[in-house]
Amino acid sequence: MDNAGNMGNTDSFFAFVGDLLLIRSDPEPSLPVLSDLEGLPFSDRSPGLGSDQRPGNRWASLGSDQKLPRGMRLVSLRDVWGILGENAFCEAGRAFQLMEWSRRNCYCGHCASRMTDIPGETARQCPDCMNTSYPPVSPAIIVAVEKEGQLLLARSSRFPKGRYSILAGFVEPGETLESALEREVMEEVSIRVKDISYFGSQPWPFPHSLMVGFRALWAGGDIAVDGNEIEEAAWFSPGSFPDIPPSISISRRLIDDFLARNGKE
Repeated sequence: MDNAGNMGNTDSFFAFVGDLLLIRSDPEPSLPVLSDLEGLPFSDRSPGLGSDQRPGNRWASLGSDQKLPRGMRLVSLRDVWGILGENAFCEAGRAFQLMEWSRRNCYCGHCASRMTDIPGETARQCPDCMNTSYPPVSPAIIVAVEKEGQLLLARSSRFPKGRYSILAGFVEPGETLESALEREVMEEVSIRVKDISYFGSQPWPFPHSLMVGFRALWAGGDIAVDGNEIEEAAWFSPGSFPDIPPSISISRRLIDDFLARNGKE
């Protein structure tokens, strides 16, 4: 783990109370180990403890009505990056997604029998009809669109006041990543793009996405926001940016990449 100290401990666990993660705060921030959870009641959101394989597979769902162990506190998933580092953020996101998937797949969606875990595989199966369930991953594109040294930034009503970011959207059935990108940009701000190039990706557990990042160039059209997903959008030059997302997101990595290539880091 980047700065938390116990990701290498095979006994460490991602323990959640609702959607908040339990961490040690004394003597320094770290993940709890299995012995820290002894005596704590599990909630009905999951079967209990996850498997003992990779770190993100080791999770526990705890009841919300008990006193926290001494020296521990609850933090949001978004805060994990700054407290425990990037690796812990990714594994905590995986653990949370597996916990939620397990909770939602207690019973077979085909015959209603109780599902069981498949040993050695991240899957659940119905022992009666053999229906198999895998954790869902929803691909989404995110794109930094450039025009003559300026970057397209847009504001959604869901953002904090004054916050702008680059465009993003989920991939629909039958689409390539590139066609989803072209559709989202056209739908949200009415412009065309060209020279699409892959940048990178990031797992994003809100709720179970895989963000796939791209760069693209403006190919035509004037900005006209849809008024639904996007309420404002404009071209911004380096040095005149509004409030932008924090560094934990691939959106910020794409923005920082643009700034680095255009003379402002």
